[in-house]
Amino acid sequence: MSEPINLENWVCPMPLRDYPQIVLGHGGGGKLSQDLVEHLVLPAFQNDALASLADGAALSVAGARLAFSTDSYVVRPLFFPGGSIADLAVNGTVNDLAMLGAKPLFLSAGMIIEEGLPIQTLGTLVEQMAAAARRAGVQIVTGDTKVVDKGHGDGVYINTSGIGLIPEGIDIAPQNARPGDAVLVSGMIGDHGMAIMSVREGLEFETIIASDSAPLNGLVAAMLDIAPGIHVLRDPTRGGVASSLNEIARAAGVGIELEDRRLPVRPEVAAACELLGMDPIYVANEGKLLAIVPSAQAEPLLAMMRQHPLGTDAAIIGQVTADHPGIVTSKTGIGGRRVVSMQIGEQLPRIC
Repeated sequence: MSEPINLENWVCPMPLRDYPQIVLGHGGGGKLSQDLVEHLVLPAFQNDALASLADGAALSVAGARLAFSTDSYVVRPLFFPGGSIADLAVNGTVNDLAMLGAKPLFLSAGMIIEEGLPIQTLGTLVEQMAAAARRAGVQIVTGDTKVVDKGHGDGVYINTSGIGLIPEGIDIAPQNARPGDAVLVSGMIGDHGMAIMSVREGLEFETIIASDSAPLNGLVAAMLDIAPGIHVLRDPTRGGVASSLNEIARAAGVGIELEDRRLPVRPEVAAACELLGMDPIYVANEGKLLAIVPSAQAEPLLAMMRQHPLGTDAAIIGQVTADHPGIVTSKTGIGGRRVVSMQIGEQLPRIC
């Protein structure tokens, strides 16, 4: 039997010592996730491609620049207003590739299926994955299935990996944010997280809250036509806009200043968040992106995004600053300023 792992050998192990066992928060995209990756995973797998901690890896292979990404989906319930774990799995990996400026091409699909899952349910999910791939213009070209004992799988878990091509001259990475850049979001935030929670908690509103799950590669391609010098793209999934911007601020060594009144939030999502004691800025999205661009390109890019079906509610929500490096702040409605920190765990477990 191998010797127990010695935490003293890990880099900066103190945050992990406080949690000798994995908790749900380690998968939530907040501070616990960050600690797990930085103090355990990065030292073990250390390489230049991984070190950027982007949505995927940008790799140079035989003269081409490839984007490569992988993600696993454990959302509960499997079906929710606006989507399912199936289209979420396709859209999520397509979007991770697009956040590198890549044209997504091929996906893999791995399914861990719980014994007892109805074949009809699995068939529906497979058909939905195929339809989502067609909409995104990608092919699912390889995969795997495994079955686990009943009671050990929540129906099905799905992993998707993807490969895409990065056009020449495109350099998009979290480290590229610069003071003076503008921060844009492509639309209303918090829709996906609140769609999941409305089902889980049995919340009813005058309007059904639906997930925003969608492939963003078409929008990104159109954005790059207008502004090929985009510095950063990020889809704010787990941990929402707040976690994504904190990661960018830390990676680039800059501050980010937002304005609460500029954050686009649907009234029903705001109401659901208020009811549950949550802040929309921390709620997961699955069909929105953040873009950090030179200020001179912000208004032309915003006008173009608002002409696209997936960017009709796009907004400029803030700017990058040299002040308070690594910290995100937001101006409140009464003129004060609050620190938008990264949460320790997550408000909504099993959201994607």
